[in-house]
Amino acid sequence: MSAASHVPRALVIGGSLGGLLAANLLHRQGWDVEVFEQSAEPLAGRGAGIITHPDLFAALEHIGIPVDDSIGVDIEGRITFDQRGAVLGTLDIKQCLTTWGRLHTLLLGAFPAERYHLGHACMRIEQDSASVTALFHNGLSAAGDLLIGADGIRSSVRGQLAPDSRPHYAGYIAWRGLVDENLLTPETHRDLFPKFAFSLAPREHILGYPVAGFGNSTRQGERSFNYVWYRPTHAGRELPDLCTDIHGRRHDMAIPPPLIRPAVLDAMRAAAREHLSPQFAEVVEKTRQPFFQAIFDLESPDMAYGRVAMLGDAAFVARPHVGMGVSKAAGDALTLASLLNRHDNDPLQALPHYSTARVRFGRAVIAHARELGSYLEACDRDDPAARARAAHHHTPDAVMRDIAVTREF
Repeated sequence: MSAASHVPRALVIGGSLGGLLAANLLHRQGWDVEVFEQSAEPLAGRGAGIITHPDLFAALEHIGIPVDDSIGVDIEGRITFDQRGAVLGTLDIKQCLTTWGRLHTLLLGAFPAERYHLGHACMRIEQDSASVTALFHNGLSAAGDLLIGADGIRSSVRGQLAPDSRPHYAGYIAWRGLVDENLLTPETHRDLFPKFAFSLAPREHILGYPVAGFGNSTRQGERSFNYVWYRPTHAGRELPDLCTDIHGRRHDMAIPPPLIRPAVLDAMRAAAREHLSPQFAEVVEKTRQPFFQAIFDLESPDMAYGRVAMLGDAAFVARPHVGMGVSKAAGDALTLASLLNRHDNDPLQALPHYSTARVRFGRAVIAHARELGSYLEACDRDDPAARARAAHHHTPDAVMRDIAVTREF
């Protein structure tokens, strides 16, 4: 086969949103693409809400996925409640909010099913000047011109190529959950729909917004309310107890939701009644399966290693206050696809430019997210002076103006 007729081949390690964004974009540019996901079971997003930004919409449009009312729920503005449920302030910012499940369904449906492989955990990567090969724990292997590491915060690809780049615990967790809108009282439903809402407490805060329901419908009466509740949690004194499951087994910084002990959930709901507005306390109380995530920073020095490109959370993880996790991955995927096209599909030529551009962007996003979360982080350090310096981020005006909004970096 001549060089002119060679069809470039890409291996995507990781079958979540970032991997599927990159896979779909390259597939539509004529690449031979295969996706390898380590999970043996179809992925599930646990109902996580997603903030949309222009890069995400641009990627969906390039892929050919219509950006219409079915993508998510349109929000009319922002509102903050005090602990009694009274309105502290409002702000007119219109956004579209969606869910991990909705986006994954769309992206998976756009990609050829026979090229998406479950049960392929990457064990090792080998590369030379001509190709790159992924070897999997199931004994199989695959070779191509390009490998994309899109396997998330615990990336095995990053672990091999940049072992010193590890997640750093930020000092707090986020409780998350989804509630069917029909379970809410009329008063709470009126206060929360269709708004992006906040409730602040002295050492923590919660935010929430309507998203597609459990059946992925965005129609009124078929939606859910998604929330994220940030709580300072000491790494040594408190987190190990939260991560001890119903069988007494201790997990490392995370735990499957069904294994969370009832006593932990009871304490969490009691804290909601004590610290949050009545509207949010009701939402937390009626959550079918709440779960928590430890909040991390992850910053990589590079995003290109020969024929390997790192993408999304495998390279940079910003605290969720910027609401840019998926949009950042979309921006990575768009930039990678564009540069490969510009450099005649030669990864060795394109990837250094990709790394320079996206490392600069990732560092800026990480820095902004750290600044927005500095009040919560200061709480974990029990540092009153640091908390006082960061307190200007913890006011109704500040959270409504700065949290999860589109901005240039």
